[in-house]
Amino acid sequence: MSGALLGLDLGERRIGVAFVPTGTTIAFPVKTIEVKGREQVLVQIQKLILEHKAEKVVVGLPKTLKGEMGIAAQKRVQEVKWYQSRLSVPMVMWDERLSSKEVERMLIGADVSRERRKEVIDQLAAQRILQNYLDSTIVNS
Repeated sequence: MSGALLGLDLGERRIGVAFVPTGTTIAFPVKTIEVKGREQVLVQIQKLILEHKAEKVVVGLPKTLKGEMGIAAQKRVQEVKWYQSRLSVPMVMWDERLSSKEVERMLIGADVSRERRKEVIDQLAAQRILQNYLDSTIVNS
C-alpha cells in the first residue's frame, strides 16, 4: 500500500473516520463527525482528505447478513455517488457487515462505559472497515 487512505463509517447522526498513513498497513481511528447536513459533511471530508493527503476514501457498505444489497446498502450507494461527484479522490465501498456490533461487543468486554462507547464506536467501526479493506488488498496483491 503506497498512498494514504481515509475510511468512513457513514451514519445518519454520526460518521466515524479512520486513516491509514502512506506506506503503512495499520488503520487508526481519527474522529467522529456529527452530521448537521450533507454539505457540512462534504466540507469535513474534503478537509480530512487534504489534511491526511488521502488518495482514496473507503466507505462501509451495509449489506444484509446474507451479503445482499438491501435498502440500507442501496441508500448508501446513492449517498456515496453524491459525495463522489464532489470529491477529487476515488471512493470505494467495502462490506461493513456487523462492524459496529463487533466493536461494541469488544468495548463491552473491555468494560468501557456506555458514554465512552458512544464517543468512540463510530471511529472504531471506521477503523475496522478500513483495516479489513486494507488486509484484503494486501492478501490479493
